[in-house]
Amino acid sequence: MRGLTWDHPRGYAPLDELTRLDLAGDNPYGQVPEPIEWDRQPLEGFESEPITRLAQTYDVMVIDHPGLGAATDALVPMEELFGPDELAGLRFAGRSYESYHLDGRQWALPLDAATQVAAARPGVTVPGTWPELAEFARGTRTALCLGGPHAFLMFCALCSGDFLDEEAGERALELMAELLALSDPELSLRNPIGVLDAMTADAVDCCPLLYGYVTYPLTWSDAPAWPGAAPGSVLGGTGLVVSRRRIGTIREAVRAHLLRLTSEPVQARLFPAVGGQPAARSVWTAQDGGRPATGFYRDTLATMEAAWIRPRFPGYITLQERSSALIRDGLLARTPAAALLRDLHEDWRNT
Repeated sequence: MRGLTWDHPRGYAPLDELTRLDLAGDNPYGQVPEPIEWDRQPLEGFESEPITRLAQTYDVMVIDHPGLGAATDALVPMEELFGPDELAGLRFAGRSYESYHLDGRQWALPLDAATQVAAARPGVTVPGTWPELAEFARGTRTALCLGGPHAFLMFCALCSGDFLDEEAGERALELMAELLALSDPELSLRNPIGVLDAMTADAVDCCPLLYGYVTYPLTWSDAPAWPGAAPGSVLGGTGLVVSRRRIGTIREAVRAHLLRLTSEPVQARLFPAVGGQPAARSVWTAQDGGRPATGFYRDTLATMEAAWIRPRFPGYITLQERSSALIRDGLLARTPAAALLRDLHEDWRNT
């Protein structure tokens, strides 16, 4: 069996460890009919490579939920692999499970859970509201996270998902422009891994909004909120999908792998031990979350539960990339927020 995941230890370490244990024999996490050989693709490919194309080669894939809309014809819905009681017994953090539900079917099981949160070097406390952040950034080495799709995703988080609302959109872009002017311009154009690497290397003190990675030895907290509102964030994480390409011959093996990967022992013990970031709700709600030194799960759970699910219609990922470039270029050019928002809305309406 062949599988595909993304090229970061959080994406491949737990999977590779299970395969190693399978090949060694007598896997303590349970036996499967045959192991999966996992390939890796870069983070950029994980976010943009069409799932239908990958499904021609791979049996099991680790995906991001926005790509589902154009891919369901190539995938096996979970209802064809598992009974209602089996699916009902699974519990995942926040809306992770819901994010893979489309057109009345469940297309994936969550493997990894993530959303945008605040990160800082130890000893630095990020303010809890957006209005406080501009003043905070004047005296703190700050970076935003605007690389790839993340300029648009930050904008969506600031709008609580309602990015076509003119008042919310203009307010969000004005704040992003103000914060970017107070932030490290080079570091702010990186993706989350690049920003977190810089923070770990003591090149920057904090980032108020980026996708959390439990393996970084940083201080984590809920995403900032507008006064009186829940933390604004856009759901990330990954899910396991199954290709139709040869399901007739590997159905039982696929079932065994997915059940094991989402089981309590694997999610709560193996994932934290090798640098994974579990999707199981039990890990996020445990007193220490399996990582007592960081408080990562406990201190970001409210954001995870409030996170917005992105659209999943065909073509969304391309539009997300284009919108992000438009916002990023507009911020760098200091385009007035109202004009930048008009350009963004025009692009969406013409799609």
